[in-house]
Amino acid sequence: MNYLTNILSIFVLCYFVILVSTYIFQRNLLYHPKINNYHGHKLSATIEKIAIITTDNIELLSWYHNKNPKTNKTLLFLHGNAGSLENRIEKLNHFGNMQLNFLIVSWRGFNGNKGKPTEKGLYEDAKSAIKWLNSKGITEKNIIIYGESLGTGVAVEVAQNKNFAGIILEAPFTSMINAGKDKYPFLPVKWLLKDKYESDKKIKNVNSPILIMHGKVDNIVPFSMGKKMYELANEPKFFYSQEYGDHMVEYDKELLSTLKKFIQSLN
Repeated sequence: MNYLTNILSIFVLCYFVILVSTYIFQRNLLYHPKINNYHGHKLSATIEKIAIITTDNIELLSWYHNKNPKTNKTLLFLHGNAGSLENRIEKLNHFGNMQLNFLIVSWRGFNGNKGKPTEKGLYEDAKSAIKWLNSKGITEKNIIIYGESLGTGVAVEVAQNKNFAGIILEAPFTSMINAGKDKYPFLPVKWLLKDKYESDKKIKNVNSPILIMHGKVDNIVPFSMGKKMYELANEPKFFYSQEYGDHMVEYDKELLSTLKKFIQSLN
């Protein structure tokens, strides 16, 4: 009996340590600014390196491709939870070949920026990028918000009750709570999580045309979450699924065609 009690006590203690460690270090599990998953791409689009200043006085390194803001829509790219701006060069080159301007902003704590990433902080970063575009005379109706993975949670937040030209969500999750439960079913994620990104509760407040793209073999954000976000979204809405697409989708001819058609439909 004492043996079983000791085993149970050790188990409870270990589980408690796991809970405390997860709570304390959870943002190290969520945000990975130093990971580099993309290699070998050279930037062909002409960009201007700029610094966007947030309301809490953090400088965000950003790249701005200014083709013609008077006649073309401007795409604001909100990247995922890992890597630098350089990791998105392949996508940016494709945007540069379209009738688009684009602005990609690096989050606080990424690309050498000061600060530490949090849900509230990333929302502030995105809103500061929008304000910067507004200062250049680019209004909401000429801005397309593109969210990539974690960036989809930020995109949905800032798109609520606004009049943006369109919203593009690549590999969106319903909420970080649900994503956490999928990865850590043995933990009380709902009670531990600081940064919840509850997009499923906000998507009904987004009234701009929306395109959702998701790979069917995504091993990080389940494909079912992308489908659920599509079901919850308001019309007009479009869904693109990629049979072999992982996390993230591959920019093949079919996907690029889908992107171009959606963007052209916003004019």
